[in-house]
Amino acid sequence: MRFILALFLPWLQFFTIGRPFAGIICLLLQITIIGWLPAAIWSVYALSQYKTDQKIKKALG
Repeated sequence: MRFILALFLPWLQFFTIGRPFAGIICLLLQITIIGWLPAAIWSVYALSQYKTDQKIKKALG
């Protein structure tokens, strides 16, 4: 579900993983048509990093 959110509403996905400042910056990127693609790529990358961090915490915890 977060992956779909990362593609269509990248700024909102940042808020779901606890990065509101990045979400605001991403929203500013998304306002421009040209910035939509970098915002979506950034959002998907941040989501993959979040999932990796969660797996590491689970393995160590």
